[in-house]
Amino acid sequence: MRWGLVMMLGAAGLAGGQQTDVWDLPPLRYAETPATGRIAELMERLEADPSLATGTDDLERLSFVLDWLEVPESSQILVFSKTSKQIRRITPDSPRAIYFSENHYVGYVPGGAIEVISQDPVLGPVFYLIEAGGPAGMRIDRDVSECFSCHGTTRTENVPGMLVRSVFPDGDGRPLLSLGSVTVDHTTPIGDRWGGYYVTGNSAIGHHGNRVFEEDESFRKLEPDRIDVSRYPRGTSDVVALMVLEHQCLVHNLLNAASIRYNRAEWLAKVIDPHADPGTGQAGRIADAMAGKIVAALLFRGEADLGEGIEGSRDYQRDYAARFPKSSSGRSLADFRLYERIFKHRCSCMVYSKAFDSLPPRVKEATLQLLRDSLETGEGPADHLPASERRKIVSILDDTLPAWRGKR
Repeated sequence: MRWGLVMMLGAAGLAGGQQTDVWDLPPLRYAETPATGRIAELMERLEADPSLATGTDDLERLSFVLDWLEVPESSQILVFSKTSKQIRRITPDSPRAIYFSENHYVGYVPGGAIEVISQDPVLGPVFYLIEAGGPAGMRIDRDVSECFSCHGTTRTENVPGMLVRSVFPDGDGRPLLSLGSVTVDHTTPIGDRWGGYYVTGNSAIGHHGNRVFEEDESFRKLEPDRIDVSRYPRGTSDVVALMVLEHQCLVHNLLNAASIRYNRAEWLAKVIDPHADPGTGQAGRIADAMAGKIVAALLFRGEADLGEGIEGSRDYQRDYAARFPKSSSGRSLADFRLYERIFKHRCSCMVYSKAFDSLPPRVKEATLQLLRDSLETGEGPADHLPASERRKIVSILDDTLPAWRGKR
């Protein structure tokens, strides 16, 4: 019986030689299941009342979407490599802007469409394209296939997800694939990051940002002030926001992969034996294995050294800190350090995200218990943290995360 279950999980549903992505199999049925997140709500509201939308030009529509999703403008990051859906519009003079919160990601190219990834409590990341038109002045379409050529691969844990890549762009923004690329997270050395990005602020360690390359790996520097910033909400592409994004995408993908894989295994276990406890079988093993990966990422295990540090936008740091709760002593997981490491207290604010809150109970239980045990003992995923920092993290979680309090 167990071997049969493992084979069914591995096959991911073959029909007529065509492999079906695991997220399109039951119980999720991603493409067929209606979304219920913030953009889905906006679509329903606009259909009932088109006057709800404000703005008649690109920037006004972008501002409306960012406000609706509660995504701060100060998170703006500018990418000039041709590595997204709107590659024909992207150049070093007209980069794509990215904005994000712990629950949403927004892409924008002047003169083009607005791209949104919105976290859904059931489906995980849902992809939308917002273009001008329609009674409300904007038309919103959900994508269920095209985006996954990039956003549903090994780079995203083989589920719908997010990725940050560092490439070697030429003078027009085209990646020189012969020179390679790097999928970036908080463990990536600073020297390998940010190829294809404008970076404002300062880093004590050199990087590939603000550069275009030749095939022989020689490069020349580009200055962000070449951009017409009136076409964007901000004139920045903040280094601190970029580092938060890189960490967050790693955690987000792990959380969504854990949900999809566990729910699929639990469903299969119930099909095979409705009376079995799936938490002790293959589904339980998936829950425990993913909990280990999630906790290691939450605790910034393997984080690259920032050396003497980075300096970025105080606006972003203020807006980011305001999103998350403080403990009774005034500490927060959003307190920045910005030298040697990103945060003072190395436990991710993604514990407050919708993706974390929506984890299947068995996965969340395993994750919180491992997080508690490791922080209290200094063993396992928290073994790189000194005791004083671990105590502060526990204190913050005790005061700010309701789901944490019963895990003793």
